[in-house]
Amino acid sequence: MVFNVLLVEDHPEIREIIIDYFTQKSNGDLTIHTASTGTEGQLKSMDYGYDLVLLDIMLPELDGFTICRELRKTSDVPIIFITAKHNESDILHGYNLGCDDYVTKPFSLAELYAKSMALLRRSKGMIRKEVMVSGRIKLDPYRYSAYVDDNEIILAPIEFAILKVLIENHGKVVSRDNLLIRIWGYDFDGNERVVDNHVKKLRKALGSASSQIKTVFKRGYKLEVYYEK
Repeated sequence: MVFNVLLVEDHPEIREIIIDYFTQKSNGDLTIHTASTGTEGQLKSMDYGYDLVLLDIMLPELDGFTICRELRKTSDVPIIFITAKHNESDILHGYNLGCDDYVTKPFSLAELYAKSMALLRRSKGMIRKEVMVSGRIKLDPYRYSAYVDDNEIILAPIEFAILKVLIENHGKVVSRDNLLIRIWGYDFDGNERVVDNHVKKLRKALGSASSQIKTVFKRGYKLEVYYEK
């Protein structure tokens, strides 16, 4: 099976080295597509044909954190950060945004390849199972569609992203801070009320299935499988 990998890296030498190594090591089973700026990387990453994204953080025009955050609103494609940032806070920020692994520069090509193949093997089943289900609610992140009782509903991007996070954590409380970081990012100037306002819009769109979203006092929100009629 041939896998499509997106490499977002602004240094041409690093791109060339990774392409050569991955192509030779995989005997052609990995096809590497590239982007040299953050803007190009974000546009290309929205193509759901990719099986893995290798993402630098410090990029011209748009940083890797922003690309990861936007991509996680609609896709579960595996993401590995390749970065010169060694601070624990930066690494934790990457994981909070939804990356799957981290490789810091200078890195071992063998390590990067091994981590990439492990993620590809692990994610094959997840990628093929496209629809996420919780009670009456279904979400297809790859077709960017949501359903209640098999009837499609229309969601704005932020409400779609909130619902995706809640389904991923169904049965667990998701704090407002967690939602702010995952969807708006650390540098967002607003407060937690913006989360409440968008959850209100999400509930309206879900109609009678909105009762699956529970407000947990002073903590956040939880999506339950059961619902009230």
